[in-house]
Amino acid sequence: MKKESIRAYAVITLGCVIYAVAFDWFYVPNDLTCGGLTGVAQIINRYIPALTVGAQLLVMNIPLYLLGFKRFGAAFLVRSLYAMVLSSVLVDAVAALHTFAAMDKLLACLYGGVLLGIGCGLINHEESNTGGTELVSWLLKHRLPQLSLGSVMLCLDLAVIVGYAAVFRNLNNALYGGVALFVCSKVVDLLVYGGNTGKLAHIISAKENEIADALLERGIGVTKLRAIGAYTNTERPILLCAVRRREIVMVKRIVKELDPDAFFIVSDTSEVLGEGFGEYKPNGL
Repeated sequence: MKKESIRAYAVITLGCVIYAVAFDWFYVPNDLTCGGLTGVAQIINRYIPALTVGAQLLVMNIPLYLLGFKRFGAAFLVRSLYAMVLSSVLVDAVAALHTFAAMDKLLACLYGGVLLGIGCGLINHEESNTGGTELVSWLLKHRLPQLSLGSVMLCLDLAVIVGYAAVFRNLNNALYGGVALFVCSKVVDLLVYGGNTGKLAHIISAKENEIADALLERGIGVTKLRAIGAYTNTERPILLCAVRRREIVMVKRIVKELDPDAFFIVSDTSEVLGEGFGEYKPNGL
């Protein structure tokens, strides 16, 4: 097995362990739901205790993985099946080994959301998932790439949480679950897309050549765009450069030193792909 595959499975394993611990530590003893098929399994488990959450997840995920196999191929299927089986087994194993005590629900939903998000994020980062709404989110994102994985998961899981509140007639727990879900979705996006986020700078200056040279000397790519001022009707280039968040301070300093009167626009980018940044993967995230 290649080193990359070994590393990927090691990360997936770590993510599954964190996922199981988070679920059994923060969600189960505090009657919180994380939505998705897990939330559905929790509802069924309340009425039929013999049907454990882990076992239900294994059964309910089979049709979804068949769809995922057709869309993403065998490599995806193998990794995802590994993550799904391992996380399901670990959920039941951790519950059997130790019973966690209930805690303050606000702390449970905040820390549980963070920890569960870390687990899911690590798994998703390696182009794998634990099934359920994660897999549905993958399938939807493949058709609607403009959506973030965390946002799709958030919408799907919120629907399950609403159902959870209706079944158990416990609005407070559902609201806490919604908070945990929001935190979890943000952590997932941070881990999946965080390495490719950055800043996009548009610089309009009479000293565009000096600024461009200074940025290029520091290894920052610059593109010149042709533009015409509406008021003066004269052509003036716009410098466009994508940088990492930590580099934007240096860019600002360079522009300020060379042309204090420069017009400078900085915006956030959720993802930057290409040389020096992330790599585009057609079947990935």
